[in-house]
Amino acid sequence: MIAQLPVSAPAADYRVFLDALRAAGFRGQFSADYGTRTVLATDNSIYQRLPQAAVFPLDADDVAKVATLMAEPRFRQIKLTPRGGGTGTNGQSLTDGIVVDLSRHMNQILEINVEERWVRVQAGVVKDQLNAALKPHGLFFAPELSTSNRATVGGMINTDASGQGSCTYGKTRDHVLELHSVLLGGERLHSLPVDDATLAAACALPGRVGAVYRMAREIQETQGELIESTFPKLNRCLTGYDLAHLRDDAGRFNLNSVLCGAEGSLGYVVEAKLNVLPIPKYAVLVNVRYSSFMDALRDANALMAHKPLSIETVDSRVLMLAMQDIVWHSVAEYFPADPGKPTLGINLVEFCGDEPDEVNARVAAFIQHLQGDQSVERLGHTLAEGAAAVTRVYTMRKRSVGLLGNVEGEVRPQPFVEDTAVPPERLADYIAEFRALLDGYGLTYGMFGHVDAGVLHVRPALDMKDPAQAALVKPISDAVAALTLRYGGLLWGEHGKGLRSEYVPEYFGALYPALQRLKGAFDPHNQLNPGKICTPPDSAEGLIKVNEAPLRGEHDRQIDERVWQSFASAVHCNGNGACYNYDPDDAMCPSWKATRQRQHSPKGRASLIREWLRLQGAANVDVLKTNGTSWLKGLPQRLRNVRAQQRGQADFSHEVYDAMAGCLACKSCAGQCPIKVNVPDFRSRFLELYHNRYQRPLRDYLIGSLEFTIPYLAYAPGLYNAVMGSKFVGGLLAERIGMVDSPLISRFNFQATLKRCGVRAASVPALRELTPAQRERSIVLVQDAFTRYFETPLLASFIDLAHRLGHKVFLAPYSANGKPLHVQGFLGAFARAAIRNGTQLKALADCGVPLVGLDPAMTLVYRQEYQKVPGLEGSPKVLLPQEWLMDVLPEQSGGKTASFRLLAHCTEKTNVPASTKQWEQVFSRLGLKLATEATGCCGMSGTYGHEARNQETSKVIFEQSWAGKLDKDGEPLATGYSCRSQVKRMADRKLRHPLEVVLQYVIG
Repeated sequence: MIAQLPVSAPAADYRVFLDALRAAGFRGQFSADYGTRTVLATDNSIYQRLPQAAVFPLDADDVAKVATLMAEPRFRQIKLTPRGGGTGTNGQSLTDGIVVDLSRHMNQILEINVEERWVRVQAGVVKDQLNAALKPHGLFFAPELSTSNRATVGGMINTDASGQGSCTYGKTRDHVLELHSVLLGGERLHSLPVDDATLAAACALPGRVGAVYRMAREIQETQGELIESTFPKLNRCLTGYDLAHLRDDAGRFNLNSVLCGAEGSLGYVVEAKLNVLPIPKYAVLVNVRYSSFMDALRDANALMAHKPLSIETVDSRVLMLAMQDIVWHSVAEYFPADPGKPTLGINLVEFCGDEPDEVNARVAAFIQHLQGDQSVERLGHTLAEGAAAVTRVYTMRKRSVGLLGNVEGEVRPQPFVEDTAVPPERLADYIAEFRALLDGYGLTYGMFGHVDAGVLHVRPALDMKDPAQAALVKPISDAVAALTLRYGGLLWGEHGKGLRSEYVPEYFGALYPALQRLKGAFDPHNQLNPGKICTPPDSAEGLIKVNEAPLRGEHDRQIDERVWQSFASAVHCNGNGACYNYDPDDAMCPSWKATRQRQHSPKGRASLIREWLRLQGAANVDVLKTNGTSWLKGLPQRLRNVRAQQRGQADFSHEVYDAMAGCLACKSCAGQCPIKVNVPDFRSRFLELYHNRYQRPLRDYLIGSLEFTIPYLAYAPGLYNAVMGSKFVGGLLAERIGMVDSPLISRFNFQATLKRCGVRAASVPALRELTPAQRERSIVLVQDAFTRYFETPLLASFIDLAHRLGHKVFLAPYSANGKPLHVQGFLGAFARAAIRNGTQLKALADCGVPLVGLDPAMTLVYRQEYQKVPGLEGSPKVLLPQEWLMDVLPEQSGGKTASFRLLAHCTEKTNVPASTKQWEQVFSRLGLKLATEATGCCGMSGTYGHEARNQETSKVIFEQSWAGKLDKDGEPLATGYSCRSQVKRMADRKLRHPLEVVLQYVIG
C-alpha cells in the first residue's frame, strides 16, 4: 500500500499576502497547492527551487495589484519572479518566493501594423504564435530560438534572447520599440527612445519612474569611459543592465537597454511594441559535412566571408542522437552516410533573399569556394532549397537542446556553462582549450551553436545524482568563466545569467556598483527576482552562488536507484519544455493546450511523479513491491481511505492523480519529446498504485472490461443500441457512471463479407498447409474491438480490398488487445490479456504469413506495450494497413483528378513518423493525390472523450485544430477510429478511412 502524503503549506507570510491580494481585487488565479509549486520548481536548468505559490494575472491591472501590494512595508519580505515559457537553462525564473506566470492569460496579439511593420503584444505571446499571425502579411519577428514554439516574448525580452541569424538580425532588444512595464509599487513605465527634452521631463517625474530615469541618466553621464572600456565588442554583448546602449546611434536615451535582459529583476514587462521584418522569399541551406568537429569550427571564418545569413554547427554526438529521433526521417537525405569517412561535424550555412536568381548565384559562388579551398577537409555538401526544406533541417537543429538529454545512462550533458560567447575568429582556439579543460576532468560533452556569433553550446556530461559529479559544477564554472574572460568573451552569451550571476561582479568590475545603484532605484528592498544579476547597495542578501543554488540532483538522489531506473521515462525529463508547444496543429500535448495548466503537460506530469516517488521513498514505501494485496482483501481499507479523502484529508497523491487522469494517453509525448518522456506508461503505473490505496470508480471497470463484454453484447445489437440510445440511460450513465455518448454496435452483416471473400479462421494448422507461394498472397487480419463491433463495414472493406488484390484473408480469432486495461492502470489484467493474445499471434506469425491490424492505436500496442510484458519481448510486428499495402499494391495508371487530405491519428504519426508518408505513397500508386494535414489531437483518444469529466476539455481540443480542418478543399480522411468518432460526435460528419478510398480506386 502506498503512503498518504501530506505536504508542507506555504509560509505564513505568503499566505497572508495571497489573502491580501484576493481582497485587493486580483481577478486572475493563484495557487499554493503543492502540485503547482512542484511543477514550477524546475525549468530547463540543473536547478530546483520550490516556490511558495504562483499567481496568474489576467491583465496588467492584476500585475499592478501584485506590485502595489508587495511594496507595502508589511510585505517587504515577499519575493516575486516572473515566468514565461519556463525554458531557461540558468534558473532565472526559479524562486523560493512567488512565481508570477504571465503566459496563461496575457498572451494576446493586440495590434499588427503592416504598413509601419510593428506589432503590439502581451508578454505571454509565444514567438511562433506571433510569427504565425504575421506570416499572412509577409512579416516575421526575427530573433530565432530553438525553443521558439514555447518561448514567450516576455521571456525573450527578459533574457534579451537571440540565436540563429543574430549576426544579421541582432538580438531581441534590437527589435524592441517600446515596453510597458509595471514597477514596484504599481507604477506604470512606458519606455522608448527619447530625446534630451523628453528625458529631462521623465527625470522630473515624481515617484519611482522619475527615480529610475534620474539614476540611469546619472550613470550614463558619469561612467561613460568606464562603460566603454568594460563592455566587450561582441555581437552578443552584455545582456541586462546594458549601460553601453543607454544612448542609441541617434543619440536618443533608451531605458529599454537596461530592461531587456534584466530577467524581471527591475520590473514586470507586460506589453511590448516590436519591430518586424519582411520574410525573405527564398532560402537555400548548404549542409557541409566534416570528418572533424574542429575542422567545422576552423572553417567558419572562411565561410563567413561569403556573408551568409547564419552559420550553425552541430557535432557528431548531437548528429547521432538526431538519427535516432522522430525528426531524422525528414532530413536524412541531406546527410548521406559514408562508413569509410563518418561525419563528425556539420555546418549549416544559410543564404536568403527575395530574388532566387541572386541567392542561387551567391550559393554557386560559395560552392565554388568549397570545391577549391583546401584549408580543411570537407566530406561533401548538400543543398536544402526553399523554405520547406530549410525548415526541416532547422527543425533537427532546434531539437539539439533536447536531444542531448536523451543519451543512454545516468551521465547526461548538463547546461551550466553552455552559452559562452567569444570573438568568432578566436572560437576554434577557445573551444580547443574548453575541450582540454573538460578532458582533464575525464568528461564527455556535446556541442552545437552559432559559430558566426562565436557562441557554442557546450554541455559537460554529469550524473547530477552523484554528489561527487555534481560538485564539479562549481570548479568547471569557475574555470570556464576565467577562460572566457581571457578570450575577451562572456560567460552568458545567449541564455541569461540567472543562478550563474555570481560572476557578474568579476565581468563588470568597477562598473558593478553602478549596476547596484540602478537596481536600488527600481527595487530598493531586493524583492524582484533577488539574488540574480545584482543586488541593491547595502543589501543583506548577496548574489546566489552556483554551489549554493539547490540542484535538481539533490532531490533525485533521494529516490531509490531501483525506482529511478524503473520510472526512467518520467524522471529523466530535463525540463526542455518541448511539450509546451503552443501550436494547436501539433500533436503534443493536447491537455496542456486545452487547459493552459502546466500540471497537464508531459513536463508537469513527469515533475509530479518524480516528486511523488521521492516522497513515497521518504515514507519508507517501496513502490515496486506494493501490488501484492488482493482486490477483495484490500477493499475495506480502500473504502476507509476514500471516506477520509471525502472528509478533506490531505494527500499529495490526489494532486498527482488529477494530473494523470487528465492525460489523453495519446502517446504523442513518447514519440515527439526529445527525451521520450512517455506519460501513458508511467500514468498507468501510477493509477495501479493509487488504486491500491483508493477505490476505483465503476467507470474504470466498465472501460477496462469493454473488450471482453462487447462480443457478448453484439449477439443482441438491436437491444443494446435501444438501451444505450435512450435519453434515460444516457443521463444515468453520465450522472452515475461518468460516461457519455457511448458508441452503438454495428448491425452490418459481417458474415456475408467473410463468406463472399472466402475468409477462413486463422489457425496454425490452416496456415502451415499453405505453400510458400500461397503464404506470399495471404494475410492474417488481427481484429480489434472498435472496428470489429462499432465500425464493422470498415473492417469488411479491408477484407474486400485484400481479396481484390488477390490475397487470401485469414481472420485471427478475436482476443482482447488490452489497451483499455493499460490506459486505466489495470496492469495485472493487461499483462494476462497480452500474454494470451501475444502468444496466439506469435504462433500465427511463425507460420510466415504477415499480420495486419486496422486501427493504429490498437495495432501499435503490439509493438510498444506488449514488448514490455515479460515473455513478450519478441512479439511479432503487426503491420499497419499502409505498411502492408506498400508491399502489395501495384502501380496504376494516372488520369485521376481526385485529391484528398489525411488527418492522421496522433499515436500513429508521432510514434511511426513514416506512416503518413506511406499513405501518400499508397495513394500515389493509384494516381491519386493525398496531402497530410497538420493537425493536433481530435480530443477523443480512445475513451477519454467518452468520460463525462473530460467532455468540455475534449470539445476544446477538437475546436483548437480539427474543427477548422474539415471544410478545406479535398476530402478529409482519418485513420483513427477515435478521430472518426469524434468528428461524428462534434461535427455530425462521417469521415472515411483511407482504405475506403483505396478500395474505391483499386483495380480488381
